[in-house]
Amino acid sequence: MNTRPQMGFAGPEDECQILGSKLKEAREYIGLKQEQAAKHLGIPRTGVSEIEKGKRNVSALELKKLAHLYQCSVQHFTGDEPAVPADVAYLTRTAAALSNTDRRELQRFAEFLQARAKG
Repeated sequence: MNTRPQMGFAGPEDECQILGSKLKEAREYIGLKQEQAAKHLGIPRTGVSEIEKGKRNVSALELKKLAHLYQCSVQHFTGDEPAVPADVAYLTRTAAALSNTDRRELQRFAEFLQARAKG
């Protein structure tokens, strides 16, 4: 009898479920439907559903495409990236959509807050 864990891109089956859960959370966070993610990948919607449930392996290329679509790094999904608090991640995504002038203003404000906290 073979007792080795089923391996996929993410590793053992439980890791596939964790990866799928993270992908689902990211998709829902930005307000996309499974159909939209499936279209981006060029797979049926059921494929996205199976990935999110950890029942289908995700290829490296699919993971890269999803990370780009969800505006996250691949490392965020694989657990190789230090956890960033949700509010900081939100600020990052929001700041990325600002103009260069507004980002510089936001940077100055952050520096002001840091200086005020030290003082």
